[in-house]
Amino acid sequence: MHKILFMVMLCCGSLSLCAQADNPHYNKALADSLGADERGMKMYVLVIIKTGPKSDVSAAVRDSLMKGHMGFIGSMSDKGLLVMAGPLQKNEKEYRGIYIFNVKTVEEAKAMAGKDPSIQSGYFDVEMFGLYGSAALPMHVPYHSTIQKMKN
Repeated sequence: MHKILFMVMLCCGSLSLCAQADNPHYNKALADSLGADERGMKMYVLVIIKTGPKSDVSAAVRDSLMKGHMGFIGSMSDKGLLVMAGPLQKNEKEYRGIYIFNVKTVEEAKAMAGKDPSIQSGYFDVEMFGLYGSAALPMHVPYHSTIQKMKN
């Protein structure tokens, strides 16, 4: 019986040694400014943009919608509400691109996406999901402008 008790105590002691340790590089001020939890993560909303029910339009209408779409992307990025956007390679599901919105709920993201002229018109449609990701994602945005040779 003493051997079993000793083994249990030894295992418990070993587990405490394997417990998570504080990160020596942790920056509380930065974590707080980004809304990070104890894991350095937070909620976003992933938006999958797909071909909409009203995608059969003239070239002039498509060009106008895409201009509005790009303007929406720029505006949301400038406001810090859009962490990432980009097109997807052609695929059988007719997924066209993604947004990652810097908001906590799908309801907030729906309200924002509804302001994109390409979505308003039905040229694009969307699916949305909560995404638990690194709170540092927005930090890439200022760097992008320094590596982007051509502006839209």
